[in-house]
Amino acid sequence: MGINIAIDGPSGAGKSTIAKAIAKKIQYVYVDTGALYRSIALHMIRNSVDVKDEEKVCENLVGLDVKLGYVDGSQRVILNGEDVSELIRTPEISMGASAVSAIPKVREFLFDLQQNIAKENNILMDGRDIGTGVLPNADVKIFLTASAEKRAERRFKELQEKGDTSTYEEVLQDIIKRDYNDTHREIAPLKKADDAIEVDSSDMTLEEVVDCISNIISEKVNPVKKNKTDREMMPVQPVDRNAKLGFFRGLGYNFVRCCVKIAFKIWYKIEIIGKENIPKKGGHIFASTHRSYADPVLLAIASKTPFSFMAKEELFTGNKFFAWLIRWLGAFPVKRGKGDTEAIDKSLEELNKGRNLIIFPEGTRSKDGKVGKIKTGVALIGAVAQVPVVPSAIIFEGKLKFRKKIILAFAPAIDPVELGINSTSARELKILKSRISEDINKLVDENVNKL
Repeated sequence: MGINIAIDGPSGAGKSTIAKAIAKKIQYVYVDTGALYRSIALHMIRNSVDVKDEEKVCENLVGLDVKLGYVDGSQRVILNGEDVSELIRTPEISMGASAVSAIPKVREFLFDLQQNIAKENNILMDGRDIGTGVLPNADVKIFLTASAEKRAERRFKELQEKGDTSTYEEVLQDIIKRDYNDTHREIAPLKKADDAIEVDSSDMTLEEVVDCISNIISEKVNPVKKNKTDREMMPVQPVDRNAKLGFFRGLGYNFVRCCVKIAFKIWYKIEIIGKENIPKKGGHIFASTHRSYADPVLLAIASKTPFSFMAKEELFTGNKFFAWLIRWLGAFPVKRGKGDTEAIDKSLEELNKGRNLIIFPEGTRSKDGKVGKIKTGVALIGAVAQVPVVPSAIIFEGKLKFRKKIILAFAPAIDPVELGINSTSARELKILKSRISEDINKLVDENVNKL
């Protein structure tokens, strides 16, 4: 369970802008819940659905797909595959969001998404009922407010910069009307949680509000939790990324690789997406989805640089030829139930030889192709070795069989150094793991419909 910060308050109080700035400052994941309701309002308005007609709104939730994505640390709202982050910031959508957010089934529709994000990350979430409904046990609760006039002034300036023709009086009336709607609705009305700290930003600059709330968070978060998240699991041991395999070793590997590649392309229909993201040298980790026993070979045929990968110890104690073959291909044994240290030491050894390393961070094969929960191990090895991680996905339907279409997809490498990951503290590992998980899920979502 991550550390959860809840920021509630009325429309136009600056919650989103301030929450984004604080999240960036303390390196937490920012979740703009209001944007989720706005996206639903946009969908209803686009489809000529009265946002106050509960029955019609609920009918139009069927098949609706709303997701949060992150691009360069900025949250993006994806509605049915379309980035609508800019389209949802108008007075009309704002009023529509207020209406649909009062519908129980809409709140239920989005509740699981918000809860799952909060469970897996240190998050800062803002909205109307975060501290009272969504995250009632949040570590810190803030109620951010400002006078209606001041909020209207800020929103009017923001809309003018976007070319909106609304007048100040119209914006003020929208603010007043939405305040009334939000505080008087039967379902999850806007109110300050009993244990929330109120911050009035009417006469404060953005920087002053950010500093004020950041200080409150720093004082309120349990010191034990802070120490725990800052404690390193093991020291950083950067590998030699200039290391290269011997010439004959590389030549022999690529001869075998080409033969296997030809055989696999005859047996399966293989499409490689994101070839430009496959590194041309070693010292990288490929973090991939796991579908079958053939996965290491499938990934290997996409890269000219030899791979190493972990395999359970039992595979090395049976058939001697098979054991020799998988060792030659780069497999090394890992004892189940043993601590991470031995596996990490061997991983560093292989990376230092000039190889790339394959890791299946879900820890087990997926039978239906859905991405499971990413484990911390891949982030730990990436942080210890200080090497880039290439998010990868092996995508196919059902079971592998003759002429089955397989998509091998690769995203741009995630460099721990560029992310500022220079230790193995729980906080930094969570940042790296979240980014890897996000990119792997994105690969699957974007390419599964190409099968």
